[in-house]
Amino acid sequence: MLRKIGYGLLALCLLTALMLGVALWLQQQALEQELHLSEAQLLDVAPGSTPGQQFLELERNGLIEGAFWLRLYWRLHHAETSLYAGEYALTPGMRMQDLLERWLDREVVQYHLTLVEGWSFRQLRANLEASPKLAQSLEGLTDEQVMAQLGYPDLHPEGRFFPDTYQYTKGVTDLDILKRAFARLERILQEEWAKRAKNLPYDTPYQALIMASIIEKETGVPEERDQIAGVFVRRLEKGMLLQTDPTVIYGLGEHYTGQLNRTHLRTPTPYNTYTQAGLPPTPIAMPGRAAIQAALHPAAGTSLYFVAKGDGSHVFSDTLEQHNLAVRQYQLNRRADYRSSPAPRPAESEPSE
Repeated sequence: MLRKIGYGLLALCLLTALMLGVALWLQQQALEQELHLSEAQLLDVAPGSTPGQQFLELERNGLIEGAFWLRLYWRLHHAETSLYAGEYALTPGMRMQDLLERWLDREVVQYHLTLVEGWSFRQLRANLEASPKLAQSLEGLTDEQVMAQLGYPDLHPEGRFFPDTYQYTKGVTDLDILKRAFARLERILQEEWAKRAKNLPYDTPYQALIMASIIEKETGVPEERDQIAGVFVRRLEKGMLLQTDPTVIYGLGEHYTGQLNRTHLRTPTPYNTYTQAGLPPTPIAMPGRAAIQAALHPAAGTSLYFVAKGDGSHVFSDTLEQHNLAVRQYQLNRRADYRSSPAPRPAESEPSE
């Protein structure tokens, strides 16, 4: 009898071991299987989803087999690990094991949003609205309401956000991006302000930011930024009007249709630096770090004038006579849409074109 019992226990152990071996083999087969994909697609894991739910959904959609064994595997090896919400990239030839590793590494799909140097806040908002993977939370809000959402209801938004490329995942809000860009600008401005040159005509970092925005709009040639800054700083120090087109254009807003004329240069707005002394009241665009550095480290020199050559670069002059010669050289017979930086001059004089 004892011998029969012993044989029975042995058989039971062997059967258990066999069943366990089969289960392990089926789990391994489920892990090693390739996803049934003919083209790349995204797996959107909603907040609160569990791996078991995802395995069943994948099986229902015909992408995998053996969801039961995959659920068992997860419970045995990763029971304490929650599933990170987001989008996961699925590609042909990908194994189930590869997807599990992405889940464990929280390797969700990243998107990129680029805020361009020289953009206005209006352009920035349009770019946010055109990003379909961003959760839109600011639609219909005024600029003032947007700033209130950021916690700064009394701040003008222009120039307050740092132009750069920002990564984000699906579900991140437009407000989240603005918070990051705002904090980045604040940090960089304070860093650069701490290293500023001496004896600059700015009382606050914000005034330097205003100047940087003008520099950003005046030239796209990197090596000219500090020269442009030098001209404007010397003009401020001498009490001369800045007389720069980009500020006038900004002040015209929707009334600007692509060409400045003499009437525009006489139109009184707080941003018309042909009629208003000093800096405009706010930035006119988003300046990059290089423009901020130029505003805080203007090139030494004696030039007080510059004129666009038509290729993005400028000719710098010390005297109005030299400047007028450059104007005639580079602006005569120009295209109808050509525009240079007009010659700085007393506010009451006739503006040149």
